[in-house]
Amino acid sequence: MSEGSRSPSARIFAAAALAVAFACARHPAPAPPQPAPRARVDTAVVTASAYNSTPGQTEGDPFDTASGRRLQPGMKALAVSPDLLADGLDFGTKVRIEGVDGEWTVVDRMPSDRRRAIDLYFGQDDAAARRFGKKQVRIHWSP
Repeated sequence: MSEGSRSPSARIFAAAALAVAFACARHPAPAPPQPAPRARVDTAVVTASAYNSTPGQTEGDPFDTASGRRLQPGMKALAVSPDLLADGLDFGTKVRIEGVDGEWTVVDRMPSDRRRAIDLYFGQDDAAARRFGKKQVRIHWSP
């Protein structure tokens, strides 16, 4: 059937269908909304111990840290082993420690021979550090 032999309504319908197809090709339907990505949380099982601001437990000034922050009693500060720093547990990272209250901040680095380890800062409270002891814990942080 030739174009001229179609009824006027068929020609209008065909033209409208072409216009819709052309518009859809130029402006595809928007993609459905995606759920918001969840913040990535990293975890690790590490050996946790405690340290104090005493010359025997630190190098140099017992209140200086590798990040440049000065330790003060009451801070929830952490020193981490170099391998954890390389895994993204950078200075300033907030860390939750299972079985330990609060949120701790990475401010110091442990000696290079330590692996998969953290030290929690107990100020000058040697008795509290001894009570904490040394244990395996799971830690969580957001990179």
